[in-house]
Amino acid sequence: MSASIKSTFSFREFELDPLERRLLRAGESIALTPKVFDTLVFLVERAGRLVSKEELLQGVWPRGFVDESNLTKHISLIRRALGEADQSAEFIETVPKIGYRFVAPVMRGAAAAAVQQISPVTASERRRAGYGWRAGLALTTRVLLERGRGRAHPVAIAAAVLVAIVAIAAVVALGKHYGSWGQKTAQPATVAIADKSIAVLPFADMSEKKDQEYFADGMAEEIIDLLVKIPGLKVVSRTSSFQLKGKTQDLRSVATQLGVAYVLQGSVRKSGDHLRVTAQLINAQDGTHLWAQTYDRQLADVLKMQDEIAIALVQALQLEVEANIVFRPTLRNTEAYTLYLQGLHASSRFDQEGMEQAVSDFERVIELDPSFAPAHLSLGNAYFLLGAYGFMPPAVAFERDRLANERALKLDPNLAMAHAQLGDIHRAYDWDWVAADQELKQALTLAPADGDILFYAAVQSLGMGRWDDALKQVNAALAQDPLNPSRYQVLTLIQSSRGRLEEAEVAARRALELIPMGPLGHFFLGNVLLLRNHADEALTEFSKEAVEAARLGGIAMAHFAQGRKIDSDAALAQMTKHPTDHPFFIAQAYALRGDPNGALKWLDRAYAQKDSGMLPLIKGDAMFKKIEGDPRYKAFLKKMNLPD
Repeated sequence: MSASIKSTFSFREFELDPLERRLLRAGESIALTPKVFDTLVFLVERAGRLVSKEELLQGVWPRGFVDESNLTKHISLIRRALGEADQSAEFIETVPKIGYRFVAPVMRGAAAAAVQQISPVTASERRRAGYGWRAGLALTTRVLLERGRGRAHPVAIAAAVLVAIVAIAAVVALGKHYGSWGQKTAQPATVAIADKSIAVLPFADMSEKKDQEYFADGMAEEIIDLLVKIPGLKVVSRTSSFQLKGKTQDLRSVATQLGVAYVLQGSVRKSGDHLRVTAQLINAQDGTHLWAQTYDRQLADVLKMQDEIAIALVQALQLEVEANIVFRPTLRNTEAYTLYLQGLHASSRFDQEGMEQAVSDFERVIELDPSFAPAHLSLGNAYFLLGAYGFMPPAVAFERDRLANERALKLDPNLAMAHAQLGDIHRAYDWDWVAADQELKQALTLAPADGDILFYAAVQSLGMGRWDDALKQVNAALAQDPLNPSRYQVLTLIQSSRGRLEEAEVAARRALELIPMGPLGHFFLGNVLLLRNHADEALTEFSKEAVEAARLGGIAMAHFAQGRKIDSDAALAQMTKHPTDHPFFIAQAYALRGDPNGALKWLDRAYAQKDSGMLPLIKGDAMFKKIEGDPRYKAFLKKMNLPD
């Protein structure tokens, strides 16, 4: 890999190459003066971090005196070059009197180079569509690379989209945070509002330097995790509630989108080991405050304080629970807990550097406090992401994931997510469906209302061909997580397997409303349209697909359905130039063409490569319907340990 590729950054439709001193939008160069370019590089290299004005001035003008107004002018020129609307903070956030933060999601190194292969969305189109800055990461975080070759690796992509998207739930962040998917301004789908239902919105960082965002986010996450355990209480997952971070909306609108009756708002001020946390529970329909409290505590008491908040909320909502349902032991090591939250924050960056930093943070936490089970759980998740995203050999990553989750369960046998993550390893990597069922059953027993675990279970049921169960589970997951497009993507697959193609199309289009450039989104919609005999519309959707392997496979299928076999052959020939890259998608195309020999040849390759993404979901895949009667196909499913 060249030094230029290593130093490349990508955000939205832009590519920034500091070595070549180029800023490109969709391949076209944008002229910047030298110091404006240097200012942009300085901020992008520190994306997500608040950079003080003093640090910027020293970094860009180390040998000279520059007036602060000159810095303001440079920031304004950058915003103009990026097409940022006034006061929109799509790329650069101003923190008054302190400095600036580059907030657009950034991909680094080879990953940034791969993003440029994908059709861009212009800044003007984003503004017309209401396409907020967080939407971009849903694309960039899933452009996974085959190491050293600079191309997206489809097996890793499929794993990340259909498997890792749930495993991330513990660290949950897209955009800068997994929950920040960034929707278009489409009218949200109606979500039923339960009487006993709550959304915990992101806590505000009120610290003097505005450098404790990771801690404020962590506080909200921890409270969500506690409330999920309360029987009879619907708790919206972090993925959906954090999607509203940084947006100004009235609480009634928020509650309608999330399908809740109550909203918890809060703030965190952290100074050294002292914490001030303010929380208030609000009836979203009329704006009345049911409960509010301010806590002044030492960091060592943070877990106890979170427990007290959860108990106070339960009492305010008049729920009856066991007295010790949210009891946790006193925090043993404050440094370990701070590192733990920093590790979750690093994981949310979804690039190799962030994931490796998360592993380092979690390992350090375990050194400081080996008994802290959540650190083992999160360490396993970080290893899973490194493997699924192609940054570590999957065989190594998944085994480390397995070991970390097993250690977590030794420390806390009731850690539901550890059971769920082990179940997903059994499903996606071991293809041990019985063991996967056992772990997921245990996870659901411990946390029956956890939306992420319900989603794990839905994917497992889909893989096993239990489509009615899968439908119930994914709908239950959607009730907890109504703004999460991954739920709608899997709902698309379930309804397709059930033969309910109209419902499948509705789900596929809803996913694209939530994440217009989402990986595999246009591919899934194209598949449904093909099954509905709309080949021309399917081709249009396939042509928009961001994932190269899926795009080419879809085009091959659509051309064949149009009677254009030569064009279909050409798309397949392009895919087979790199035979280790696209086996499942090639097999799918051959199957739709009614060619069992070609399909089985490429399925065997996918099997040999231990495809942990799409292959475990092959049972009931409607695109293989033409070869279902072939004895060799039935034998292949048996080799996958799948039931008849």
